[in-house]
Amino acid sequence: MGLVYGGANVGTMGQIAQTVLRRGGEVIGVMPESLVNKEVAYKELQDLRVVQTMHERKALMNELSDGFVSLPGGLGTFEEFFEALAWGQLGIHTKPSGVLNVRNFYGQLLEFLDHAVAESFMQSEHRDMLLVHEDASSLLDMLENYQAPAIDKADWIKARHQENRSL
Repeated sequence: MGLVYGGANVGTMGQIAQTVLRRGGEVIGVMPESLVNKEVAYKELQDLRVVQTMHERKALMNELSDGFVSLPGGLGTFEEFFEALAWGQLGIHTKPSGVLNVRNFYGQLLEFLDHAVAESFMQSEHRDMLLVHEDASSLLDMLENYQAPAIDKADWIKARHQENRSL
Protein backbone atom coordinates (compact mmCIF):
# COMPACT_ATOMS: atom_id res chain seq x y z
CA MET A 1 0.00 0.00 0.00
CA GLY A 2 1.38 3.35 -1.00
CA LEU A 3 0.81 6.89 0.14
CA VAL A 4 -0.26 9.92 -1.89
CA TYR A 5 -0.21 13.11 0.16
CA GLY A 6 0.55 16.82 0.06
CA GLY A 7 4.33 16.41 -0.02
CA ALA A 8 5.29 18.23 3.19
CA ASN A 9 8.21 17.34 5.43
CA VAL A 10 6.40 18.66 8.52
CA GLY A 11 3.46 17.65 10.68
CA THR A 12 1.69 14.36 11.02
CA MET A 13 1.75 13.61 7.31
CA GLY A 14 5.47 14.32 7.09
CA GLN A 15 6.02 11.77 9.87
CA ILE A 16 3.76 9.23 8.16
CA ALA A 17 5.60 9.72 4.85
CA GLN A 18 8.93 9.09 6.60
CA THR A 19 7.55 5.93 8.21
CA VAL A 20 6.16 4.59 4.93
CA LEU A 21 9.51 5.22 3.21
CA ARG A 22 11.48 3.56 6.04
CA ARG A 23 9.28 0.49 5.65
CA GLY A 24 9.90 0.34 1.90
CA GLY A 25 6.56 1.76 0.77
CA GLU A 26 5.89 4.05 -2.16
CA VAL A 27 5.24 7.71 -1.35
CA ILE A 28 4.08 10.31 -3.84
CA GLY A 29 3.98 13.94 -2.77
CA VAL A 30 1.97 16.56 -4.65
CA MET A 31 2.66 20.19 -3.79
CA PRO A 32 2.06 23.60 -5.35
CA GLU A 33 5.24 25.40 -6.36
CA SER A 34 4.49 28.23 -3.93
CA LEU A 35 4.76 25.83 -0.98
CA VAL A 36 7.89 24.16 -2.36
CA ASN A 37 9.47 27.62 -2.48
CA LYS A 38 8.64 28.10 1.22
CA GLU A 39 10.78 25.01 1.89
CA VAL A 40 8.08 22.82 3.42
CA ALA A 41 8.46 20.16 0.71
CA TYR A 42 9.84 16.76 1.65
CA LYS A 43 12.65 17.00 -0.89
CA GLU A 44 13.97 13.51 -0.18
CA LEU A 45 10.87 11.99 -1.77
CA GLN A 46 11.71 10.03 -4.88
CA ASP A 47 8.40 11.18 -6.38
CA LEU A 48 7.54 14.80 -5.55
CA ARG A 49 5.21 16.27 -8.16
CA VAL A 50 5.14 20.04 -8.29
CA VAL A 51 1.99 21.71 -9.64
CA GLN A 52 0.97 25.33 -10.01
CA THR A 53 -2.23 25.54 -7.93
CA MET A 54 -4.07 23.88 -5.06
CA HIS A 55 -6.80 22.90 -7.54
CA GLU A 56 -4.24 21.08 -9.68
CA ARG A 57 -2.88 19.45 -6.53
CA LYS A 58 -6.26 18.04 -5.50
CA ALA A 59 -7.06 16.87 -9.04
CA LEU A 60 -3.73 15.04 -9.33
CA MET A 61 -4.03 13.54 -5.84
CA ASN A 62 -7.50 12.28 -6.79
CA GLU A 63 -6.14 10.78 -10.01
CA LEU A 64 -3.26 9.03 -8.22
CA SER A 65 -5.23 7.75 -5.22
CA ASP A 66 -7.35 4.66 -4.76
CA GLY A 67 -9.08 6.11 -1.70
CA PHE A 68 -8.98 8.91 0.83
CA VAL A 69 -8.32 8.96 4.57
CA SER A 70 -8.59 12.05 6.73
CA LEU A 71 -6.62 12.13 9.93
CA PRO A 72 -7.26 14.72 12.64
CA GLY A 73 -6.33 18.06 11.14
CA GLY A 74 -7.36 21.61 10.40
CA LEU A 75 -8.97 23.64 7.64
CA GLY A 76 -6.95 22.16 4.78
CA THR A 77 -7.77 18.64 5.93
CA PHE A 78 -11.47 19.49 6.23
CA GLU A 79 -11.57 21.13 2.81
CA GLU A 80 -9.88 18.19 1.08
CA PHE A 81 -12.03 15.71 3.03
CA PHE A 82 -15.30 17.33 1.99
CA GLU A 83 -14.22 17.71 -1.62
CA ALA A 84 -13.32 14.01 -1.91
CA LEU A 85 -16.63 13.05 -0.29
CA ALA A 86 -18.60 15.44 -2.51
CA TRP A 87 -16.87 14.11 -5.64
CA GLY A 88 -17.95 10.63 -4.59
CA GLN A 89 -21.52 11.85 -4.08
CA LEU A 90 -21.49 13.40 -7.55
CA GLY A 91 -20.11 10.24 -9.12
CA ILE A 92 -16.85 11.90 -10.17
CA HIS A 93 -15.14 8.93 -8.55
CA THR A 94 -16.19 5.71 -6.80
CA LYS A 95 -13.30 5.63 -4.36
CA PRO A 96 -13.75 5.16 -0.62
CA SER A 97 -13.48 8.09 1.79
CA GLY A 98 -12.81 7.55 5.46
CA VAL A 99 -11.89 9.34 8.64
CA LEU A 100 -9.59 8.02 11.31
CA ASN A 101 -11.60 9.11 14.32
CA VAL A 102 -8.78 9.15 16.87
CA ARG A 103 -10.09 9.98 20.36
CA ASN A 104 -13.42 10.91 18.73
CA PHE A 105 -11.81 13.88 16.97
CA TYR A 106 -14.49 13.81 14.28
CA GLY A 107 -17.38 12.99 16.64
CA GLN A 108 -19.13 16.34 16.44
CA LEU A 109 -18.62 16.56 12.68
CA LEU A 110 -20.19 13.13 12.27
CA GLU A 111 -23.11 14.24 14.45
CA PHE A 112 -23.49 17.30 12.22
CA LEU A 113 -23.58 15.12 9.09
CA ASP A 114 -26.28 12.99 10.75
CA HIS A 115 -28.14 16.24 11.49
CA ALA A 116 -27.85 17.23 7.82
CA VAL A 117 -29.49 13.91 6.91
CA ALA A 118 -32.24 14.39 9.51
CA GLU A 119 -32.93 17.87 8.08
CA SER A 120 -33.01 16.49 4.50
CA PHE A 121 -29.94 18.40 3.32
CA MET A 122 -28.05 15.15 2.75
CA GLN A 123 -29.21 11.75 1.56
CA SER A 124 -28.55 8.90 3.98
CA GLU A 125 -26.93 6.98 1.10
CA HIS A 126 -24.37 9.77 0.77
CA ARG A 127 -23.74 9.87 4.53
CA ASP A 128 -23.21 6.11 4.49
CA MET A 129 -20.43 6.54 1.93
CA LEU A 130 -18.20 7.89 4.70
CA LEU A 131 -16.24 5.16 6.45
CA VAL A 132 -15.29 5.81 10.07
CA HIS A 133 -13.12 3.96 12.57
CA GLU A 134 -10.81 4.85 15.44
CA ASP A 135 -8.34 2.09 14.55
CA ALA A 136 -6.13 2.61 11.49
CA SER A 137 -5.91 -1.07 10.50
CA SER A 138 -9.66 -1.52 10.77
CA LEU A 139 -10.28 1.62 8.70
CA LEU A 140 -7.88 0.41 6.00
CA ASP A 141 -9.74 -2.92 5.90
CA MET A 142 -13.01 -1.01 5.48
CA LEU A 143 -11.51 1.03 2.64
CA GLU A 144 -10.20 -2.09 0.92
CA ASN A 145 -13.64 -3.75 1.04
CA TYR A 146 -15.62 -0.64 0.04
CA GLN A 147 -18.27 -0.96 -2.63
CA ALA A 148 -19.53 2.36 -3.97
CA PRO A 149 -23.30 2.63 -3.79
CA ALA A 150 -25.29 2.68 -7.01
CA ILE A 151 -26.80 6.13 -6.66
CA ASP A 152 -28.51 7.61 -9.70
CA LYS A 153 -27.71 11.31 -9.38
CA ALA A 154 -30.32 12.24 -12.00
CA ASP A 155 -33.09 10.59 -9.93
CA TRP A 156 -31.81 12.28 -6.78
CA ILE A 157 -31.79 15.72 -8.44
CA LYS A 158 -35.28 15.16 -9.88
CA ALA A 159 -36.63 14.19 -6.44
CA ARG A 160 -35.05 17.27 -4.82
CA HIS A 161 -36.50 19.48 -7.56
CA GLN A 162 -39.98 18.05 -6.98
CA GLU A 163 -39.64 18.57 -3.20
CA ASN A 164 -38.70 22.22 -3.76
CA ARG A 165 -41.63 22.81 -6.12
CA SER A 166 -44.06 21.48 -3.50
CA LEU A 167 -42.83 24.00 -0.88
